[in-house]
Amino acid sequence: MPRLNLAPDELLHVLVPSRALAAAVEGLSPRVRAHRIDPADGAPTGEAAAAQVWVPRGGGAEIPGNGFLEGLPRLQLVQLLSAGAETFVGRLPDGVVLANARGAHTPSTAEWAVAAILAAQRGIPFFVREQEAGRWSSSTHRSLVGARVLVVGAGDIGTAIGRMLAGFDVELTYVGRTAREGVRGTVELPRLLPHADVVIVIVPVTPETTGLVDAAFLAAMPDGALLVNAARGVVVDTDALLAELTSGRLRAALDVTDPEPLPEGHPLWSAPGLLLTPHVAGAVPDTNARAAAAVTDQLTRVLAGEPLVNVVDRY
Repeated sequence: MPRLNLAPDELLHVLVPSRALAAAVEGLSPRVRAHRIDPADGAPTGEAAAAQVWVPRGGGAEIPGNGFLEGLPRLQLVQLLSAGAETFVGRLPDGVVLANARGAHTPSTAEWAVAAILAAQRGIPFFVREQEAGRWSSSTHRSLVGARVLVVGAGDIGTAIGRMLAGFDVELTYVGRTAREGVRGTVELPRLLPHADVVIVIVPVTPETTGLVDAAFLAAMPDGALLVNAARGVVVDTDALLAELTSGRLRAALDVTDPEPLPEGHPLWSAPGLLLTPHVAGAVPDTNARAAAAVTDQLTRVLAGEPLVNVVDRY
């Protein structure tokens, strides 16, 4: 694993998005200098221009096209506050390492997936609408207990979802990019999808996963099955999903959409059988603290000359 090229007595300059993170970073050592910056303002000046580490803000951060990176000649590491890294992969200068905050969003995202599945299976959105209308509408919906669940994405969050679902006695199958012990390969999806009551998608955005859930993928799912997307909106073909929802053949629970944010009047807002949340699966009070801990742990490694962790070398 890579290390940062830092002399034993060299100051570590870190660009951060908030005062709270600046305080946490500078509390690690007298050798650390934190600089709160907004990349939209352009290239940093003064001591900030000597930064070896940049921590972008969370929630959809991107590389600005205003000379920001060009103004950081000593940059060696971009440490994200998120698990998703698709807006940075392949876009950094040679020699700059990219690392994510693997694990920071895991518990909350897995919890959202389980909550969304339970709500959709037991018809909670329907009953909430009936409550608002003042109607006592008794009806029978599906169950999660004993369901056949396919988790597409066997990484940190996918396996956490599986652990949380274990108490519901589900029949669980993991699918990953490559087959390994306990994980089927994506080439097996056409054979696995017809037997799944619930399909959970939790994959990184790559050329292979963009549009993965297309018309053929959805057509392979059985009538009445539930699609859960806690990954990114571009993983799912929106038009193909809308066609299945409108026909009433499939149901879905989405925390992410394409486009995002979902514009006013978009047909997803009124699609039948859809439970929709606005990209909040990871948004619980503890998430920021876990993300900050990932940053300070990484910087502690840098100061000690240890190998970096959570390096995103490829997707």
